[in-house]
Amino acid sequence: MIRYANTMPYLLAPNDPSAAFPDVSEALAEPDGLLAIGGDLGVARLISAYRQGIFPWFTEGDPILWWSPDPRTILLPHEVRVSRSLRKLLRKGKFGVTMDRDFPAVINACAEPRADTDGTWLVPEMIGAYRALHVRGIAHSVEVWHEGELAGGLYGVAIGGCFFGESMFTRVDNASKVALVHLCRRLSAWGLELVDCQVLTGHLIRMGARQVPRARFTAMVESLRDRPSPTGSWDDGTMSYPLLSDVFPTDAAAAPKRAAGTDVATGADDAA
Repeated sequence: MIRYANTMPYLLAPNDPSAAFPDVSEALAEPDGLLAIGGDLGVARLISAYRQGIFPWFTEGDPILWWSPDPRTILLPHEVRVSRSLRKLLRKGKFGVTMDRDFPAVINACAEPRADTDGTWLVPEMIGAYRALHVRGIAHSVEVWHEGELAGGLYGVAIGGCFFGESMFTRVDNASKVALVHLCRRLSAWGLELVDCQVLTGHLIRMGARQVPRARFTAMVESLRDRPSPTGSWDDGTMSYPLLSDVFPTDAAAAPKRAAGTDVATGADDAA
C-alpha cells in the first residue's frame, strides 16, 4: 500500500490525454519521486510523460502512479562497462542477439515474478500500453538467445536521443548484461546519447550507470528529445554475436529506416 507524506501528489483527470503533468520539481520526497496519480496509459499520455522524464509504475490494486525520482540513474551508451568475465563471454560467441524480434515475449518475461519480490508491476494494462507503443515503433526490445531459446533481454522507450529503459530479465547467467551491451552499441552508433535507468541497482552501477540530480536529468532529456531517431522496427533480420571489438562501431549504416506510416516519437540483479 502506498503511504503518502503530508502533501498529496497531483491528481490527473481520467481519459484526458491533453491534461498536463505538473512540473517534476513538485514530485514528493516520500515516496521518492511520486508526482501524479490517475490519468490513462494511452500512447499520447505516455509520450508526453517520457518527454518530461516521467514514467508510470504501480502494482495491482493501485491507481496509475507517475514518478520522477531525485536523483535519477542514467547510463551514457559509450560509457557502458564491460567486465573481464563479460569480455571472455563475448569472445566465446555464446549468445545471439536480436532487436524487436519478439517484443511480446520479452515484456511477458519481464512481467514474471522475481525470486525476491511478490507479484509484478507489469500488470496487463501496462503490458498492453507498451505493446501499443511498440506497434508504433516507439517501444523496443532486445532479445538474447542461447541454444535457440530466449535467454534474456530488455525493453524500453526511444524518444529522440534518449532510450528510457523499463525492465530487464535473465534466464541464463549474464544474458541481460549482453542485452545491455548490445543496446548501448547500437544506440551509440545511431547517435542516441542517454539511457534512463530510473532507479539505482548494483547490477546497473557495475555496468557503468551513475546517479545525477533530477534537474540535470531533465535538462538532458529536454536537449535530446527532439532529435531525429530511428523509429519503426529495429529488427534488421539478422542474428548478432556481439564481440568486444565491435561494441561501438563508428558508422551508423545499420540504423533502421523509418517504417512507412509509423509515428516519430515527439512526444534484482536484472531489474531496470
